[in-house]
Amino acid sequence: MSNTNLPHKREERFFEDYIRGAVFVFGPLDVDEDEVLEFARRYDPQPFHIDHDAAKKGPYEGLIASGWQTCAFVMRALVDNYFSPASSLGSPGIDELRWMIPVRPGDKLTVRATIIDTKRSRSKPDRGIVRTFIETLNQRQEIVMSFRSVNFMLCLNISSTDAKD
Repeated sequence: MSNTNLPHKREERFFEDYIRGAVFVFGPLDVDEDEVLEFARRYDPQPFHIDHDAAKKGPYEGLIASGWQTCAFVMRALVDNYFSPASSLGSPGIDELRWMIPVRPGDKLTVRATIIDTKRSRSKPDRGIVRTFIETLNQRQEIVMSFRSVNFMLCLNISSTDAKD
């Protein structure tokens, strides 16, 4: 299944709207050089993130964005397009975070989210678990980053047998 839109407005989505196998694409996200430098100076001040001359001489042959900034770009896209404020209960973490290709100023990133599994909670029937494989691609369709996310989402439908007294 390949979609660009979830079945309801982001504000109205619940666990039942996240269907295994669905694929969603968000973007483009513009990687601005000033933002790359500002983020790196504040959070990841390694020479290949903050110094043009040092970066040219380094292993990446030029300035690159921090991987953590790439994570931040992706998180923003997911919050704006994928997670619903009506149902999102956060995450216990991510798995298998990989940075494959450096992200550079001027890149245009796209986020592809593929729902790999959904499961209703047995202990808390008002919610479910959504597992998503997240890929970030540059303008050449190269995968620059990937990870697997686990998110808790409220359910819209709670049967009377599920509800606790």
